[in-house]
Parts: sequence; structure tokens; C-alpha cells
Amino acid sequence: MSSGREQILGGIRRGLGRGALPADRAAACDARMQEPKVNLIPGRAKLPHEAQVQLFIKMATALDASVDRVASLAAVPAAIADYLAQHNLPTDVRMSPDPALDAIPWSERPLLGITRGKAEPQDLVGVTPAFAGIAETGTLMLTSSRNTPATLNFMPDTHIVVLQAKDVVGAYEEGFARLRERSRDANGNFMPRTVNLISGPSRTADIALTLIMGAHGPRQMHIVVVDGEET
Repeated sequence: MSSGREQILGGIRRGLGRGALPADRAAACDARMQEPKVNLIPGRAKLPHEAQVQLFIKMATALDASVDRVASLAAVPAAIADYLAQHNLPTDVRMSPDPALDAIPWSERPLLGITRGKAEPQDLVGVTPAFAGIAETGTLMLTSSRNTPATLNFMPDTHIVVLQAKDVVGAYEEGFARLRERSRDANGNFMPRTVNLISGPSRTADIALTLIMGAHGPRQMHIVVVDGEET
């Protein structure tokens, strides 16, 4: 465990009037973290992969996200350009500097003005990759890093997400298992600074039961699901 993490947890223990965990309990906690038990998985998530992708699209659409499914990464620029044109949105977009988006031939749509980096207040459209899509609820799992700034998930009025079909999983537990597998560092820690689970565009009905879109984030969400070779 890192010294910073131990310092924070030690402060919590002192505040609760507790000492350090006995060695056997600490070992049990470490073992549970290394091999967490799977919770009850809804039956609707236990499907063949193609059916999971279809379920993800159905659930995301029910949450007021729009979804476009394309055959390959080569079709992504046209899909995004068409979406922007259909909704009378600007063609200048702020995009994550994630290498996962480098293989997309953006130059085929030269009218797309792409700037890469964290979101700025003037940005109206943000484009990000997704770490995973959760079929059971149509939820996107987005992780933060230097290459995937979380500001792009919330600041632009329109959020466009590129999700590869191979990254759709059935249940939340599978998404977090994949996160552990791909993100574990030399110290055994796997969590990025933030993990955002986003289901459709931002909305609230807290005030007078009136539905307001874009209250805490984007008013519009568009997901481009990209087929391709399964890995």
C-alpha cells in the first residue's frame, strides 16, 4: 500500500478510535481485494456478446442517448460529422488525446476542426473514448487519466463517445474486473483517479418535478458503437 494511502486510512482509523488492523484481518482484506466475490448478476446481462451489444444500444437509447453503430473505425469521422450536421452543431470539437483515437482517419473529414486536450469553457462538443459499456443498464464506464481528462465528460454541451463493440460487457462486475485486469500497477492498485459511470445525458427533476436536461453535464449524448475484430 502506498504511503499516502496508508496516511489517509490511518487518519480515518484514528478518528474512529481504532488501531491498526490485526495481521490476519489485514490479510483477509487484501485477499478479498485481489479476488472480489461477484454479486448477483441480472439474467438480462447473461447473454452472448452480440446480444449484449444490442441490449446496450437498447438501454442507452431508452435513456435518451442517441446511438450510431458503424462497421469500423474508418467510419467514425463520417458518423460524427453527420450527427453534428443533423443537429446543427459546430464542427469544432474538443477530443481526448487518448492514443485509442489515433487510429481513426480524422483527415477524411477535413471540415471537422479537432483540438485535443481537456475541455475549456467555450467547447460545445466533446469527443471521448469509453473504457467499457455496461449492457444491463446502457451505462458507459469512463476512466480519467492524462489522456482521458474527465472535464470532457461534463463540460461540453454535447458529449460524443466512441465505444468499441468488443468493450461492451454484460454487467458492472465485468466492467470492474476488466478495470482491475488492465489498470493494476506495480503496487497492486488498479483504480484510476476517477471512474465515471454515465447513463445518458445529464438531467434532473428535483425542482417542481420538471425535467431539466443538461443540469449537471451535457444536454445531448451520442454514442458511436464501432464493430470490428473481437479480441
